[in-house]
Amino acid sequence: MGNNGSRVTAQDKAILDMKIQRDKLHQYQRRITVLTNRETEIAREMLNKGDKKRALLALRRKKYQESLLTKTDQQLEQLEKLTANVEFALIQKDVVFGLQQGTKVLQEIHREMGGIAHVEKLMGETADAIAYQEEVSEMLGGRMSNADEDEVEDELAALEAEMAPRQPAGRISLPSAPDTQPLSRPADAEPDTAQEEPQAERRQMVAA
Repeated sequence: MGNNGSRVTAQDKAILDMKIQRDKLHQYQRRITVLTNRETEIAREMLNKGDKKRALLALRRKKYQESLLTKTDQQLEQLEKLTANVEFALIQKDVVFGLQQGTKVLQEIHREMGGIAHVEKLMGETADAIAYQEEVSEMLGGRMSNADEDEVEDELAALEAEMAPRQPAGRISLPSAPDTQPLSRPADAEPDTAQEEPQAERRQMVAA
């Protein structure tokens, strides 16, 4: 006869599934960090070239990937708390549904990673790269929230400010001195006697 005490329950299976999802999520987090770091570098490179459109696209893709990871992590944390604190029979359907959604998001994250080659396409100028950029932009337009888009705009503005040339602190720009020297009368210059003699004669006539 089998030992009923060792039977795997639905709750045990759900807890195991959550652990598997969390382990997979952590793997994706490490791999995506490499990609998102490169996307930030691409945004800087594009700004240096004056290509704000491609810089924005790189930051939008980075934000979308990060938001997928964050949402999945938060969902798993919530499911783990529910499973630990509430009678499982009451929440079994919610947990199963949550795990199904988590699996779908993890699959989407896996597709989104695509490797560093896809990231490099964000700055490419070939027909294939441009088609890929348009595809990514269209996809992000339907999946990113307005709040996410605003945060991306803020990040782009912060990058622009960071890369703008700065004047050293404490140094004040003063207007340059004129090149021409003011005209001055030499100290040893002889007086103009031609003007002084008539003045002296007039003074003598008045005195007489």
